[in-house]
Amino acid sequence: MLTGSDLLAKVKELGDVSKSDLVRGCGYVSTKKDGAERLNFTAFYEALLEAKGVSLGEGGGKGASKGGRKLSYVATVQGNGNLLVGKAYTAMLDLRPGDEFEIKLGRKQIRLIPAGFSEDDE
Repeated sequence: MLTGSDLLAKVKELGDVSKSDLVRGCGYVSTKKDGAERLNFTAFYEALLEAKGVSLGEGGGKGASKGGRKLSYVATVQGNGNLLVGKAYTAMLDLRPGDEFEIKLGRKQIRLIPAGFSEDDE
């Protein structure tokens, strides 16, 4: 599994490939008990954020938007009922307009799963 500057270089080298191919190409793959391939999206994105200088440890991240504000990792429901994630977060995950997510509702939580992936693919 690539990390740091090696990870950033590989992501740049792979260019415009699918998210699955990106995760696989950077070595974030393991094998399930049944022998099937498991793509470790969570570990990949955590390593990518760390390589970009964003810490996910306690006390919030070091990442800042253009205005110099620190990311709070908190979203607030707006007056019209919309829940806005924000550009800084979507940029960190390299999300593009049109990317789709399946919404999973739990008790007091919302999970967004990239369309076409199961929760096991994280």
